[in-house]
Amino acid sequence: MSYEHLDIIDDGRIVYCTYRNEPRHTMTAEGVREMHHLLNDLEEHEDIRVLVLTGAGPEYFIRHYEVKELADAADANVRAGKVAPKDLPEKLHAFNQLCLRLESAPYVVIAAINGNVAGGGCEITLSCDFRVMAAGPYHYGLPETNIGIIPGGGGTQRFARLLGTAKALDLILHGTVLSPKEALDCGLVHRVFPDDTFERDVDDFARNLAARAPMALQAAKQAIRKGAEFPISDALLHEQLAFSQTMTTQDAASSMRAYLEAGVDLGEMDYDFDKDD
Repeated sequence: MSYEHLDIIDDGRIVYCTYRNEPRHTMTAEGVREMHHLLNDLEEHEDIRVLVLTGAGPEYFIRHYEVKELADAADANVRAGKVAPKDLPEKLHAFNQLCLRLESAPYVVIAAINGNVAGGGCEITLSCDFRVMAAGPYHYGLPETNIGIIPGGGGTQRFARLLGTAKALDLILHGTVLSPKEALDCGLVHRVFPDDTFERDVDDFARNLAARAPMALQAAKQAIRKGAEFPISDALLHEQLAFSQTMTTQDAASSMRAYLEAGVDLGEMDYDFDKDD
């Protein structure tokens, strides 16, 4: 389909998706709908190994979810005399479904955070496998309590899982946003790249992942994501299943045979990092 808010570049193993919504760069219900359609399209993409999400704004990845949409809904509820629900909803809304689809996608999903991101935009990044952010005067976080609501797209749950309950309470209840370095230091983002080389660094990061055996990437992601939901004994069964799946692939057979023939110990391989660090 054609997209109003998404610019797509398909590089075979890597698909780059740039979200645009000038002039405010907010996420909207239509943007969520288009991202669902993109994921539908990618289900037929057999070669994809990495999906990179980034923003079109010079200072924004995704500013936040469009507050006007939320305010209109709240006003309508008040006018209708709607009372606060007490029972759990019967199903997840489209935004939560989108985030779950990103988490469970069979390819690696990278949030290339090229500027400010808060609220719903932040929640989208939390559902990605990797979060890499540009260094600069940018912020990252969940400030919803500052306007009388709470994160409603998984932010409370994913912050708590990533940071622990105490840190999640501190950041969310205070509506705190973090600098790129602060987000890196507390583990919310995986890398911070220089602003002026950000696109090149993201591309290198994505290509490094895309060059790896696709079944190994998929199986490792599945084992980690699924295992985090279960007690350790059940999680080990999921890992065992994922390991067994990799052991049926030509990639694994060829790679292990080449490793044996090279006579290089796994612990002594060249892992391409500065050994003085």
